Amino acid sequence: MLDLQSIEKAYDRVSRVVHKTPFAYAPILSEISGYEVYLKKENLQRTGAFKLRGAFNRIAALVESGNKGGVVAASAGNHAQGVAFSAKYFNIDATIVMPESTPLTKVQGVKEFGAKVILHGANYDEAYAYAVTFGKENNFDFVHPFTDEEVMAGQGTVALEMFKEIEDLDALIVPVGGGGLIAGMSVVFKALKPDTKIIAVSAQGAPAMKNSFDAKRAIDTTSVRTIADGIAVRDTSPVTLEYILKNVDVFESVCEDEIAAAILFLLEKQKVLVEGAGAVGVAALLHGKPELPKGSKIGVVLSGGNIDVTMLSLIIEKGLMKSARKMKLMVTLVDKPGALQSFTQILTDIGANIVQIGYDRTSIDLEFGDAHVSVALETKGEEHQALIRQKLTEGGFAFREEH
Repeated sequence: MLDLQSIEKAYDRVSRVVHKTPFAYAPILSEISGYEVYLKKENLQRTGAFKLRGAFNRIAALVESGNKGGVVAASAGNHAQGVAFSAKYFNIDATIVMPESTPLTKVQGVKEFGAKVILHGANYDEAYAYAVTFGKENNFDFVHPFTDEEVMAGQGTVALEMFKEIEDLDALIVPVGGGGLIAGMSVVFKALKPDTKIIAVSAQGAPAMKNSFDAKRAIDTTSVRTIADGIAVRDTSPVTLEYILKNVDVFESVCEDEIAAAILFLLEKQKVLVEGAGAVGVAALLHGKPELPKGSKIGVVLSGGNIDVTMLSLIIEKGLMKSARKMKLMVTLVDKPGALQSFTQILTDIGANIVQIGYDRTSIDLEFGDAHVSVALETKGEEHQALIRQKLTEGGFAFREEH
């Protein structure tokens, strides 16, 4: 039974190993949003994410019951490291099944905790199916990333820490993938401060849980595609959905550009690095979701910081585009001496800095005598970009924006 008592018991267990992560006021985000915003920085947790809490609680419960035969899990990221760390702590065997496409850095991160890694399947669901079979064949206990009451209780300890610091939150914003985190956290706040609004945020590219919330029944999706890989869950868990339908007041979703902009915002303004899943709550606030009374006191969970560094440059690029600080244009001009100079002079006059430029006079889609100029510009916001469009149009240049 997932209740306040089971979550308090989980906290007694996990407090042995987890960091009590900062729950800090965010002045710039508060000013932008119009709310009083506090960030729970689980990106600074051991193993880099809240997932350690649930994995540790589940494995601790197994050990307490006398089962030390080993555990198996399927994960491409944070849950894998949480299980591997916890198994090492209790000196039991751990096997993690990861999709074959898992980045090498994540595989190495799990191996560093002493777990055995099996690469199997093209995606998480194929890895999951194999892990379940592997566990049965080897008499290992399967540690599910969210559909498990001990795991959910462990994740709920995030809310206990928050409540002990700030008891009068008006709203709680939580990232949602499989739903284990929000299930546990919502139970805490509904028990201790029932009028706190529980707000779920998912990625638009992983809509299963939001679709299920809206329909009031479990709905699976055929595929997921999002930079928020920590919440990229294809199938809905009826177990976690039950708690979400009972406790969640509002369910929002954010797009890829909004997530990227939030990652960049947190990096620049808060000096913290979060992964896509950890940024969705801030993405919602930055883009006016949800609508709450001005001045509301809001806690936002930054669920993890294990971002794939090979993706970071792309995410920053998307964030710059979304925040109108970068602009990409394809300009058609007459291929004659001075044409390019006239174009660049307009940009110089209005203070648009060229960071990349290309000149093409050979594409078959060009009219005879024309050339394409592809250009990336540093810009100073939406008004500056509008001025660039205006001046190029007045100068007689045909152009299109590229995203």
